[in-house]
Amino acid sequence: MTKSLSLIIAIVLLLNIVGFRPNSNMAAPINVEELTITQIHAAYKKGTFTSQQLVAAYLERIKQLNSQINAITTLNPQAIAIAKALDEEYKRTKVLRPLHGIPIIVKDNINTKGLATTAGALALKDFVPDADAFVIDKLVKGGAIIIAKSNMAEWAFTPWHSFSSTHGATLNPYNLEHVPAGSSGGTGASVAANFATIGLGTDTGNSIRGPASHCSLVGFRTTLGLISRADIVPLNFRNDVVGPMCRSVEDATRVLEIMTGYDPNDPITKYSEGKSPKNYRQFLQKNGLKGARIGIMRELCENTPTASALSGSTGMADPEVKALFEKAISDMKAMGAVIIDPFTVSDFSNLRKDVVCFDFRGDLEAYLAKYVKNDTIKTLEDIVRIGSKSKSAEARVKANLVVQNPNCPDVYTSPRRIAFRKAIEDKMEELKLDAVIYPTWNNKPAKINTYNEELKRVEYYGDNSQIIAPHTGKPAFTIPMGFTTGNLPAGIQFLGRMYAEPTLIKLAFAYEQGTKHRVPPTLKK
Repeated sequence: MTKSLSLIIAIVLLLNIVGFRPNSNMAAPINVEELTITQIHAAYKKGTFTSQQLVAAYLERIKQLNSQINAITTLNPQAIAIAKALDEEYKRTKVLRPLHGIPIIVKDNINTKGLATTAGALALKDFVPDADAFVIDKLVKGGAIIIAKSNMAEWAFTPWHSFSSTHGATLNPYNLEHVPAGSSGGTGASVAANFATIGLGTDTGNSIRGPASHCSLVGFRTTLGLISRADIVPLNFRNDVVGPMCRSVEDATRVLEIMTGYDPNDPITKYSEGKSPKNYRQFLQKNGLKGARIGIMRELCENTPTASALSGSTGMADPEVKALFEKAISDMKAMGAVIIDPFTVSDFSNLRKDVVCFDFRGDLEAYLAKYVKNDTIKTLEDIVRIGSKSKSAEARVKANLVVQNPNCPDVYTSPRRIAFRKAIEDKMEELKLDAVIYPTWNNKPAKINTYNEELKRVEYYGDNSQIIAPHTGKPAFTIPMGFTTGNLPAGIQFLGRMYAEPTLIKLAFAYEQGTKHRVPPTLKK
């Protein structure tokens, strides 16, 4: 941990806890490991501990352990003061908001009022938004407490690791010699390490589901249009999604429930009107796999596509990951699922081609003009001038100097994307499938010291997340599937129809409850 981060924690604790006395019912320090929203709210009601005490416990854990994984970028100096206000509110009203007093860690590309939002880039290292993003505002009004921002891959460019110019590399808490994937690796590593109850990431192609898979978490990439992406540093606004990264399906569902809704600043959310139930928790059914029809997408299981998902180059899937996947299929059968194996889509290899339209320059410059409002940081040329500590990020930025696609269609208007989505959903309809499954990542997390950050990606295959969901708009959830040699987590992905989050919640919850693969990492204090 940096000296400055340690100092901030010390100041936060001293300024806000002086004069604070623990509840008389609290016999011992809070063990924050694997705490859920339900357990925390039960403790608040019982008087076992308060929100202030919980936030202090998480801050202390960050102080003790963050130096090992480098997941946290900024602490919220107001966190305990906010917790105190929520404690006083509950004492007065005896009513808990949906996320009342629940600490959350937010990826460093999501606007948070009064807290640096850097996207991991030197150009934004001093940028502090004056207002919360739409989804942050909803979560805060729901009672959530932002206690920290998390590290990420610079500009969210890479799915393979989480290295930023502002804070360096984040390590995987399960094995410090390995990556946590990217770009939401800081959120993944910190939530896995129990630095907060819940986390928030963004996913353009992989960046929620990859780190969730590598860090034994639940990660929800929802239907494109269900949740607002406004007020977030963009990578590709045609594909960007923001969503929960949590240790359980129930907690992720509770967060999702708060985040949905129409936002006029993100016009694509108009497609979700009338398609989002107010209560997603009703679909948390332990027998949710009984009678469910599940398709096995062998095309993504047997071979390993490159991370670009479009070049057509393949390599063999890791045998340990493949064995975990076969065990998952067997477990689902035992829980009553009907397995359709294989699930194939005619002309799949051609349907997935030519579906990418990228306007990083246009998206980023619009963000800079609206939020940063700095005359010296207005254009992509300014970003290049300021520079980067990541050669791969710098190369990606420079590549986009000459790439301009201002008329990129979204998933609802692009003929290629519509055709791709329709082919998959028509086949699902023909087979009466509830979901399609495949490994989230076919290979184990790469080693930090062997992964070549200089754009030499060929040795790190296996990212299945970028192939279907981002380009079709379909929802895809990843759930822990177990561990491979080296204590390295692996995830399984459930792909559903548009706006089929209720079905995916039911299936994912049943699989989670029937297998209980989530195990916390062991970090030495």
